Amino acid sequence: MTGANGDADDVARAPWIPGPRRSADDHADLTADPTTAPTTAPEAVPEFVAESVAEDDVPDEPDVPQLTHRVLKSLLGAWALSACSAGETRAVEDHLTECAPCAEEALRLRDAVALLHEDRDLDLDPLLRSRVLENCLGRRPARVPVPEWVTPYDAETARLDALLRDIGESEWHAPVRLKWYEDERVTRRKTTVAGVIGHLLAVDGLVTSALGIKDPLGAGVPELSPTERTEAFWSALDRPPNRALRGPWRDQTHTLIRTVSFAGRGVGDLTVTYKDFALPLRDSLLERAFECWVHADDIANAVAYPYAPPSGAHLHGMIDLAARLLPAALAGRRRSGLAAPARHLVAAGAPGRSLHLEVEGAGGGHWYIALDSPAAVGSPDLAVAQVAMDGVEFCQLVAGHISPEEAAAGQDGDREAIRDVLSAAASLSRL
Repeated sequence: MTGANGDADDVARAPWIPGPRRSADDHADLTADPTTAPTTAPEAVPEFVAESVAEDDVPDEPDVPQLTHRVLKSLLGAWALSACSAGETRAVEDHLTECAPCAEEALRLRDAVALLHEDRDLDLDPLLRSRVLENCLGRRPARVPVPEWVTPYDAETARLDALLRDIGESEWHAPVRLKWYEDERVTRRKTTVAGVIGHLLAVDGLVTSALGIKDPLGAGVPELSPTERTEAFWSALDRPPNRALRGPWRDQTHTLIRTVSFAGRGVGDLTVTYKDFALPLRDSLLERAFECWVHADDIANAVAYPYAPPSGAHLHGMIDLAARLLPAALAGRRRSGLAAPARHLVAAGAPGRSLHLEVEGAGGGHWYIALDSPAAVGSPDLAVAQVAMDGVEFCQLVAGHISPEEAAAGQDGDREAIRDVLSAAASLSRL
């Protein structure tokens, strides 16, 4: 017996293909109760009855059609799905013992059919949204694209909204403990999932107000800090916050992103005031993206939902913002007597004594933090200490979720400088 190409070796190489699973109609009577089957030999029956039973039990041999190679090859998909008739199944299986190429194709189809019955997780791939958007924008770029410096805020608000869609009504009232670093210790404030969304809505109002968009606290609100705005918003609610806050919060984020996208160049330098300090709009939206991620993680922990950190590029931007704020934070603590005095002041823009901050993992990098003057430039040649830590761990420190003593995985050099910088990082946190 030879293969399709007349090569006798094809017979030896052709794999054995198990037959497809029979359908229920191909089996014997499935309605009979097996428990009622006789366990002893049946009594003698008349000869004509026995012959009748024997003839009925013999299955008819299927008529095997004579089909060409092309037709048999076209039937392989139906054969793999057990959709062929008995005669076609016999013809295909006879052909598979003779044709190695068809036998290999049949194996691939049978494996593919097995995948159709595999149990799959209903949770979507967290990168699915970004892949779909990237593909869509690659085919048809947006007429008014979102500025690159807005994308972290866009991504983090979208991820949080996806989490909120998945939680139930009762989970909106799940307790959440907000944490931040204040008075040299980690401070806690109890609220709910809905209360966290109200907090984000109120503080994002600082950015919308700078852009001339409606303030969620209403018109004529005096200048308030983020904590004061949150307390004012919570106090103004007629009843405990609930899932009804999701709509206003998401609408506000969409309006903010759309307004910035249409504003054109120069809008990123607009100043956003937080009462005690101010940031340019591009840094303010990065700060809002950071807080959105931190509080989304708080919510996810409260409702036992898995939640991943931001993408590496976005996480790097958040770490870079914190590193750029550290010299000013350190100088502020020094004025309050919470940090050691400056040892070697230099002119603005000159290199000064520095701490080497090495952040590992996704979004990591190397930063040199000026220790003595916020206007100095960090320099690797003047580094007196080094701190190495994971990127997510550093963000948890900046968010005030862990204390400075718990943060650094590796320390080397001036211990006083290390303590002051880690404490300054934690002091960047707030409600």
